[in-house]
Amino acid sequence: MNICTVIPEMRNDIIKLLQSQQLPVADLPLILTDFFVAKDAGKIVGVIGMERYGTLGLLRSMAVHPGYRNQHIAANLVQELEKRAESTGIQTIYLLTETASGYFTRKGFTILQRDQVPDAVKSSSEFSHVCPVSAMVMAKDLIH
Repeated sequence: MNICTVIPEMRNDIIKLLQSQQLPVADLPLILTDFFVAKDAGKIVGVIGMERYGTLGLLRSMAVHPGYRNQHIAANLVQELEKRAESTGIQTIYLLTETASGYFTRKGFTILQRDQVPDAVKSSSEFSHVCPVSAMVMAKDLIH
């Protein structure tokens, strides 16, 4: 199992994985900068991405193929994303989730109210119209 940055040829496989997990793809950036995949024997089995808003990041599109769960793939993807984010000036990462708040709490994220999120992140398509208002908002400061 290896974690690597995304190249354009991976886009269709990433979309298929996200769709299989009922995650939004309509607003997926054309170029998947700050996206990482986990691969097993050349097959994409996990994905995570981040959108940048100045020194703020929005974690999005985290999915692991059901047959590969409970193998620390998600943890490795989150760790890689946080490492890249911090090394490139991101101070806080935000996310929206309907199903994984317990997981992200264990990874150091805290629950916020939507009005606590900076306007730059709130203006993202994820916040403004892709994710339902019932989705939980969470954040993690990377500056220690």
